[in-house]
Amino acid sequence: MATHPDLQRFFASNAEWAKHVDSKEPTFFTESAKGQKPHVLWIGCSDSRVPESVITASRPGDIFVHRNIAKWVHSCGSIQIHSDDASVAAVLTYAVDFVGVEHVIIVGHTECGGAAACFAGAHASTFTDSDTNIVVVPGLPADAPLNKWLTPLTKLTAALKLSSVPAAEALPVIVEENVKRQVENLAKSPTITSAWANKSKAGKQVWIHGWVYDLKKGELRDLGISRGPTA
Repeated sequence: MATHPDLQRFFASNAEWAKHVDSKEPTFFTESAKGQKPHVLWIGCSDSRVPESVITASRPGDIFVHRNIAKWVHSCGSIQIHSDDASVAAVLTYAVDFVGVEHVIIVGHTECGGAAACFAGAHASTFTDSDTNIVVVPGLPADAPLNKWLTPLTKLTAALKLSSVPAAEALPVIVEENVKRQVENLAKSPTITSAWANKSKAGKQVWIHGWVYDLKKGELRDLGISRGPTA
């Protein structure tokens, strides 16, 4: 089957990019194929407007990446990452224990569709803290994957008591509070607590940071909530 026109441009652009890189740095691809040693794990939103390598002008090999809807790190109790979030748990373990990253960055962004859905869901649905799943996205059953995924953020949003606040003012608050919660969730994960406990043995320190990307400005902002073994 012939490649769709919308996809064909990716191949054309890729070929042009590869040719350009090879002409400027002939050994780049050969060295890249030998392995990776990024210092950063970026946990961000799947939003197409927030491509980490582009907005940080980074090269292939600079950033280890995990992205999902609303950059949520599900937690269970106060210690373990939820079994439903095995993907991020696996990425975190591999990045810290095998790749050797030293900085784990949770990156939220303004105009977040996930946050907006949770804001609407928090005030349109009746639920209790014990409810496992909430109908966040109308038209989908409560146990649909997207609703299950957004339930924790919806509960966090409801706890912020922003029902009387206009959406334009509420969303930035939700985004920042979400990032703060994810930093806390990561700080309680077995991979991070183990890395902090064994920092002298590993010969390095692992830090967690919380940032927000402003879509209207194209700029990153540090929330100043970094956590580390001595923080």
